[in-house]
Amino acid sequence: MKGRINVRYSAEQPIQVYRGNYLESIHDVHIAIVNASGDLLAYYGDASRLTFARSSVKPFQAVPLVQSGAMETFHLTERELALFCASHSGESFHREAVAEVLAKLDLQEDDLQCGTHMPHDTASARQLMREGEEPTPVYSNCSGKHTGMLAACVKQDLDLATYRDVSHPYQQQIMNAIADISCFKRDAIATSVDGCGVPVHRLPLYNVARAFANLAAPKDDDSQGQALKRINEAMTAYPEMVAGTKRFDTDLMGAFEGRLVAKGGAEGVHCFGDKERGVGAAIKIEDGDVRGTSVAALEVLQQLGIGDETTYELLADYHVAPVLNARKDKIGRIEADFQLNVLR
Repeated sequence: MKGRINVRYSAEQPIQVYRGNYLESIHDVHIAIVNASGDLLAYYGDASRLTFARSSVKPFQAVPLVQSGAMETFHLTERELALFCASHSGESFHREAVAEVLAKLDLQEDDLQCGTHMPHDTASARQLMREGEEPTPVYSNCSGKHTGMLAACVKQDLDLATYRDVSHPYQQQIMNAIADISCFKRDAIATSVDGCGVPVHRLPLYNVARAFANLAAPKDDDSQGQALKRINEAMTAYPEMVAGTKRFDTDLMGAFEGRLVAKGGAEGVHCFGDKERGVGAAIKIEDGDVRGTSVAALEVLQQLGIGDETTYELLADYHVAPVLNARKDKIGRIEADFQLNVLR
């Protein structure tokens, strides 16, 4: 090859991945910061980017469950409510909680239609391999969500065999809730199928952020607001049920001691709401790589002035994330280099 090819990088490199001291990769990012009144407070990139928020909408998928009265009828706990909002690691306490709820509903594991995969929890995965066993549906990171959906269906005497269908009454209840909470027209919400087989919803990032503002600081003068309050309190009281040991959402909510309600999703989505300020944030890594989500989220929090030095020390490895090799040696880092456009 003759000559030299000059590669010019964009002036903006919001998420940077270094190998040693050399920039190896970059990830673009879109961010919206919104309050419950609908004011766009700050942004980066395209705050209106249409986005499948993936598992970040799980707290809103649980709203009709709480409104149905299933929590009281089946004596479900707040810890179990947190599990209904989870993308859990498949640790033993997650699996046991799913089994306990199914027993309360007089259902079997076979009633779960979430499919399965090897658990995120390494110890549980190794145990399965040692025993020559395949993972069952309770190991799915979405088994809590599906169990919650079944609880709502049993309570309302809705068909269990088709609970995943977008036309099912419970999925229609979810659509109504998401439209109301995000303040986005219901007919404009596009849907597809999530990894676990249930509908997934496509919204502007701005509206996802507004939904998280409403989750963090709901009006409690109606059943929907009361359900949101109950969900945010359950998630922050039991953050280990929302994700798991050494997982970002669990550690983030734990470090902020109940101030933040947070939920990540596949394809580089992360969202959180600040209860004190009543604001929500929605983040989408453009290329879908999840390794940039915690870095971006903590940079947003720091630029907004949420949290103190002690909190950031606890979360240091999520803010400037280490790049590790197969020996677990730190051989690089992932860091943020962007400035929010602050409007208010």
